[in-house]
Amino acid sequence: MIGLLNLGSLVLGLLAWILPIVNLLRFKSKEGNSWVTLSLISISACATSLCFQIIYHYHLVRIEDWGALMDTMYAVAFTATVLLIVTTILNVITLVLYRDRTVK
Repeated sequence: MIGLLNLGSLVLGLLAWILPIVNLLRFKSKEGNSWVTLSLISISACATSLCFQIIYHYHLVRIEDWGALMDTMYAVAFTATVLLIVTTILNVITLVLYRDRTVK
């Protein structure tokens, strides 16, 4: 069961990137009414993905698997940082593009 946290984290991380890309691809069409909803889902997926990693690492601490923690901590910290930065950049780009369209 605990192993599914990593899979869920990966799926939600990918979803956090895919949704703003969908928003950007739909920018030129007139169907861009749900961009706020997709951006909020994207940010929520990113937060939940990071939360899953925190819970998984808490589990490793609880069972005292120090070897697994030491082996994976750098990769998890780097990946979490990349996930957060890329998600933020994609959603900010979406916000800037759609903000001008919404004001008109």
